[in-house]
Amino acid sequence: MRNNDRFGERSHIDDELSGSDVERDEEEQVWLPTGQSADPAQSLRIGVYICRCGGNISDVVDVERVADTVRLIPGVTTAKVHTFVCSDPGQHMISNDILEENLDRVVVASCTPFLHEQTFRGAVARSGMNPYLYEHVNIREQASWAHKHDPEGATAKAIRMIAGAVGKLRYAQPLEQIKLPNHRRALVIGGGIAGMKAATDLAARGIKVLLVETEQKLGGRLNYLGRVYPSESAAAELVTELAQRVQQDPNIEVLLGWKITAVSGFIGNFKVMAEPVDASTSSLPGVHATVGAIIMATGFRPYVPRDGEFLYRSEPCVVTLPEFVQLMRNVSPDAKTLAYKQQKIRNIGFLHCVGSRQLDGVHEPGPDGRLNTYCSRTCCTAILQQALAVRKRFPQIGVFDFHQDIRTYGRGQENYYTDASRAGVVFFRYNGEEPPTVQVTPSSRAKNGALSVVVKDALTWGRELEVDVDMVVLGTGMMPGQIEDLIEQMKLATGDDGFLQEVHPKLRPVEVAVNGVLLAGTAQGPMNISETLAAAGAAAVKAAAMFAREDVELNPYVAEVDQSLCCGEAECVTQCAYEGALKMVEMEVDGELVQRAQVNAGLCVGCGACVAVCPHRAIDLNGWRLDQFEAMVEGIAADIPGRSCESELVTIH
Repeated sequence: MRNNDRFGERSHIDDELSGSDVERDEEEQVWLPTGQSADPAQSLRIGVYICRCGGNISDVVDVERVADTVRLIPGVTTAKVHTFVCSDPGQHMISNDILEENLDRVVVASCTPFLHEQTFRGAVARSGMNPYLYEHVNIREQASWAHKHDPEGATAKAIRMIAGAVGKLRYAQPLEQIKLPNHRRALVIGGGIAGMKAATDLAARGIKVLLVETEQKLGGRLNYLGRVYPSESAAAELVTELAQRVQQDPNIEVLLGWKITAVSGFIGNFKVMAEPVDASTSSLPGVHATVGAIIMATGFRPYVPRDGEFLYRSEPCVVTLPEFVQLMRNVSPDAKTLAYKQQKIRNIGFLHCVGSRQLDGVHEPGPDGRLNTYCSRTCCTAILQQALAVRKRFPQIGVFDFHQDIRTYGRGQENYYTDASRAGVVFFRYNGEEPPTVQVTPSSRAKNGALSVVVKDALTWGRELEVDVDMVVLGTGMMPGQIEDLIEQMKLATGDDGFLQEVHPKLRPVEVAVNGVLLAGTAQGPMNISETLAAAGAAAVKAAAMFAREDVELNPYVAEVDQSLCCGEAECVTQCAYEGALKMVEMEVDGELVQRAQVNAGLCVGCGACVAVCPHRAIDLNGWRLDQFEAMVEGIAADIPGRSCESELVTIH
């Protein structure tokens, strides 16, 4: 007899078992191979709840058929379908069944657990069931959406996934959340607008903040801007307002000219050390602090073109956009002309996407071997803002804009494009695979222009044009801040673009995989000022929520060592990628001092690397033990009986 026959219905498997060496356990009503006792887990009462998801699932998966089939799995006493299981009526259905039908395990088959795992845990907990005796199955993304052109296959897959979850639940044990001490103080790394916003929001909630900034003043990149779009407010005023709030708040301690040099610990209990940036003040003692949460507001750095890229550093009048902003800031309000390097400027060319949207084979990788394939998002509006400012202040200057396309995505920002067009800015569009070239030619010098921009203009059907200019402004993009040391120490993930990576862009947009570490602003990716302030506020709210309780509560899905099986070989410690999560400690066993592995629940992320390398199977993961994995695989691989459209009992393979 096959091991998976236990999932069958007696009427289905009688023929298969006839003549086989099997016996029937009368008490449990389960067919078993001869010599095997009934699985005590068979006495469980498991409820399965299948969501139509408003058609997202039921338009492809035959959910009624799924329910009919999973009812045949031993231990499943209830299988119901609901249009929206996550709704209040859906949750009440689960809670009522737990109480009225004495369920002791629950499976919910619906959408991604990212959306509603906590919802259903709460529903079962309200009925008195341990929330970790619930299992979530994602039959939307993994069945319905993945196999929309194969309803039969999607239905069969959904059944198998639920069968696997039922198998896993047979060996589930009640678990309790891990509770750790919580130091109600936050560290904010970075004193730009993101860091200042996060710090003031936290302080307003009565939370102590340590703000560390490597520069000698607050404000970050905002200190180098003139006016900010779309409000056209003076950047200096925004910096002054935020900086005063930070420096006057008794809940905020500010360290200017300092850097974080060491980080260890875990959520609620991070140990950090700060030291002066200036080596001449290195005699000052380092600052040690314990904090409960860390907000990464480390910002970005502008892309710096290579020597000779678009003649940058080869020709004095080829400048970056940040350099041009400084030039415009320093021009006297009464100036009638614009000059640079003792040269009068009559025509300016702005080039978009310098250091952004790079293509393999067209652009050279940076020193790290990476191409900046992403869009820096803010450059288009920033260029148009400066182009329009030139035309307003110096209407005699010709302004030419060279772009792949214009991406003024924020509210009110499209007006810059419209206003620049009306103000006489001339636009040229190029293909990203054929970017413009900047050159010094005899013809440009003869026309009193030091430079010329050569472009194949898509707006004139690919005609190659040469535009004489006195100055070229390179619209440089954003690059990740240089925080490699912090990334290494804190084991932070980065995306393909090199910026710090959030867990999920919509569901957990300011959280990283390391519990207690949050993202604020352009440490996460290119953002404008409004987005930066919003992200910083979100990070502050998340941090404040962490401090709402005296203890930090974590999911119990961490490694656990069976000391009776551990032999102290330390292979698990060697393979653990999370420093301090697993260590060898000395303890007494049978009157002898020995080394045994011990888990730090605050640092363990439940990756399972230690489980795989232990030769004695002395380590397991709570909630994902090896017996649960085995039962899950058996459930998925079993020949599960189901009903065809003609109501015949068939085996779904």
